[in-house]
Amino acid sequence: MRIGKAFKVSAHGAHIPAIGYGTMELPHRPAELVAAAIAAGYRHIDTARKYGTEERVGEGIRASAIARHELFVTTKVTEENAREADFLRSAETSLRALGLDYVDLLLVHWPQPKVPFSETLGALAKAKRQGLTRHIGISNFTLAMLEEAVRVCPEPLVANQIEYHAYLPQDRMIAALKKHGMILTAYCPVARGHLLDDPVLGEIGRLHGKTIAQIALRWLIQQPMIVAVPRALEEQQIEEDLDVFDFSLSDQEMQRISALRKRKLRIADPPERAPKWDVEEV
Repeated sequence: MRIGKAFKVSAHGAHIPAIGYGTMELPHRPAELVAAAIAAGYRHIDTARKYGTEERVGEGIRASAIARHELFVTTKVTEENAREADFLRSAETSLRALGLDYVDLLLVHWPQPKVPFSETLGALAKAKRQGLTRHIGISNFTLAMLEEAVRVCPEPLVANQIEYHAYLPQDRMIAALKKHGMILTAYCPVARGHLLDDPVLGEIGRLHGKTIAQIALRWLIQQPMIVAVPRALEEQQIEEDLDVFDFSLSDQEMQRISALRKRKLRIADPPERAPKWDVEEV
């Protein structure tokens, strides 16, 4: 299945396929799984220096023999490398690991409060100007951090990659990103499996002949300016996660799923690096 132009989300010149393949914690056959994802039709691959998968992602890309311009690759610089020299060195290390001349999107992986944002975001912009990446963005930034990042960054930011799924409200962040013409990239889009037993999603899935995971992903990408990067450990699941473009949810179904936000379940909250998250009222 190929993802056409209609299934890309655009911001500040970046055109990002709405479903990407997430490569965090791929314990078995990571290069094979990346190659399988590309063969299935994925054109967006998401990795990070912190994941330890960049080398295997590169192997999978080469094994697929896909033309470079057909693929959208995202990677991230960890917060330990927030200083300018370290940041640029990390980006160059990522390119060597991936075996690529550039990535399509480079993100600040987690905010680093010990380093001025002006320095980190300045280094991010410099990475773009040096041709290490075509586009830049942030990840795990709160509302206040987003506003500061936009203010101090010399280049336009394309996305904020954050946890977002049907059990976690992100209304205020979505509104803020819309104001800045930015995309929300949703990681943990099925809440690391917590959504898979939900009766509302199950009922809607049966009506459409789709799995709960497919309903959860469709709910995300049917919203404006949302991209999702699910992880899959088997070829069948890889194909399943991409098979969400042949149906639509009704307004009522979208509202029923949105009502699940009241659970306020956050999955990714590492105490050593997570900021104080914004409180969303539902």
